Amino acid sequence: QVQLVESGGGLVQPGGSLRLSCKAPSPYFNMFTMGWYRQAPGLQRELVAQITPLPLKTTTYGESVKGRFTISRNDMKRTVDLQMDSLKPDDTAVYYCNAFLRGSTSWGQGTQVTVSS
Repeated sequence: QVQLVESGGGLVQPGGSLRLSCKAPSPYFNMFTMGWYRQAPGLQRELVAQITPLPLKTTTYGESVKGRFTISRNDMKRTVDLQMDSLKPDDTAVYYCNAFLRGSTSWGQGTQVTVSS
């Protein structure tokens, strides 16, 4: 288990942008597959984006965010960011940072993103 701390959520108008950041102060950060998930009221938690460790740093995106969101990681800073552009009201949810390594999964406390005019 690793402690994950998210930041960067808030209220934004449709078409706007937000950048979420997750810090994981673990010496094994570079080994984790890091991801962002979200959960809207009444719906199941879903994958938003995921990035594997070096050397590949393979990214995976949920269908609804492809082309609008970008995940990145900085192993020196032990952070993973989610750049969210062209936001839509349907993107409103609590966003959770996730770390996965060898069958062990850790979750952050979540940060609220609200897209509304």
